[in-house]
Amino acid sequence: MSKGVRSARIHPEQRWRWMRATTILVILSCFVSSQGVRGQDLGTWQLLLENAGIASMHTALTHFGTLVMIDRTDIGASQINLPPGVCRDSDDLVLKHDCTAHSVLYDPGTNTVRPLFLQTDPWCSSGQFMPDGTLMQTGGDFDGVRKIRTFVPCDPTGTCDWVESTTTELQSGRWYSTNQLLPDGRQIIFGGRSAFNLEFIPPNANGPLYFPFLNATNDDQNDNLYPYVHLLPSGNLFVFANRDSIEYNYLTDTVVRAFPQIPGEPRNYPSAGSSVMLPLLGSNNFSVVEILVCGGAQYGAYLNSAAQMPCSSTCGRMVVSDPTPTWDMTDVMPFPRCMGDMILLPTRDVMIINGAQQGSQGWTNAINPAFSPVLYYTYASPGYRMLPMAPTTIARMYHSTANLMQDGRIFIAGSNPHQFYVFNSDYPTELRVESFSPPYLSASNDLERPTITVAPQQITYNVPFTVTLSVPVALTTTVELNLVSAPYSTHSYQQGQRLVSLAVAAPIQVALASVYQVTATAPRGPTLAPPGYYMLFAVNRAIPSKAIWILVSS
Repeated sequence: MSKGVRSARIHPEQRWRWMRATTILVILSCFVSSQGVRGQDLGTWQLLLENAGIASMHTALTHFGTLVMIDRTDIGASQINLPPGVCRDSDDLVLKHDCTAHSVLYDPGTNTVRPLFLQTDPWCSSGQFMPDGTLMQTGGDFDGVRKIRTFVPCDPTGTCDWVESTTTELQSGRWYSTNQLLPDGRQIIFGGRSAFNLEFIPPNANGPLYFPFLNATNDDQNDNLYPYVHLLPSGNLFVFANRDSIEYNYLTDTVVRAFPQIPGEPRNYPSAGSSVMLPLLGSNNFSVVEILVCGGAQYGAYLNSAAQMPCSSTCGRMVVSDPTPTWDMTDVMPFPRCMGDMILLPTRDVMIINGAQQGSQGWTNAINPAFSPVLYYTYASPGYRMLPMAPTTIARMYHSTANLMQDGRIFIAGSNPHQFYVFNSDYPTELRVESFSPPYLSASNDLERPTITVAPQQITYNVPFTVTLSVPVALTTTVELNLVSAPYSTHSYQQGQRLVSLAVAAPIQVALASVYQVTATAPRGPTLAPPGYYMLFAVNRAIPSKAIWILVSS
């Protein structure tokens, strides 16, 4: 077995999870029909809104549990109006005077949306949350290409809205770029179309820094857009573009090392695979760091979109913490997928959702939607990690998003493979919003589902803290406490997504029956978990609680 798969063995405490997976596989064989897989044990779909007013190409979950949804401004009128008397006057390419909204705030508690005001075009922009919970949103097209926008979240009953800076702008135009929150609270922004450089917010005095890696990974399709960027526990950055990846020290502006090229197809926009850094585990002192990249499109699928070439079905997994890492390519998805989103679940597994089976990103460049999500069991043996889930009936292809919610569901929005809003098409502009409930939310698991009853609102690096849980039946294993960030979802990549599984002590039962106290140690420092708000999930035998929001800081 290669070093690239050494950590893929089933952990002893996770072995029962694989037994559950094999049981579900048996169930799966009984539920296959011409319509796909059905059944609660394979997850369930719920239509939340018939019309959210916009097709969200960017979505982010705030620490109030609301979701910020964003579309382009130069797309013409949306289907939700701004408040009376509020309109946008600009040099917009479609509507100079526009009284409709192109961003909304979705409240899961009331299942409603509230219009938000955007002045400049955030088309194919980037973003991430700042340590205080403010959403920083950068770049776009036309009048938005150098814009810095902020959204300070508020209680769902509040009136918070977008603010566009009139004093600070990006040092380089950013269209299809990637943001990453750094340990010191700054954001670093990589690339974009014709932008072979990086910059910081707040900005450096010496302007954008040339980043040769983005030039070296460019091709005729520009397959280095929306590069995958993951903050490593060392403090360096893993940067992946096209098929290549490096470890980069942003403090010294040096490439620490280059990793082997991933076999197969291009993996970034417009070829559109997806990537996650797999959970960082306190059980091994966070010493094993693995990157997973799945899907993509054949080279030429974007340049020759009429051919509708099959997407990739391969995944690459690499232990970047190894001295000589290699890509393990033994994981093969049940069906090809490009434009898929990869979501870290509170159980430390991964959900691959949305996308198409043929084509690439771009307007009308794909067909054959990938209706069925795939559950990727992180700790199962190679070749046994993929399980198809129940399918949706809504195509979610170009410009769709996916976000983990506080209750463990996955929020799904968007899909617009057209330049404007088009509803009389085989793959129309999608204004519907839905959620997918993974199998762990099945009511059959409720007897073992923990509830967090007492927890601190804030934890300090490397300092122990205690959480009180209630569980209907007695605990038989150690409970996991997992911190999950709230990323910025766009173009098949969740910018800033990470999961830190904390080192925990055995639960202590208190005076009341089925009430336990669990002590954990906060992340050791900001390179492991950058400062900010995280969802804290308690997980008992792969069954998660509803999360509570917790601020991680020094």
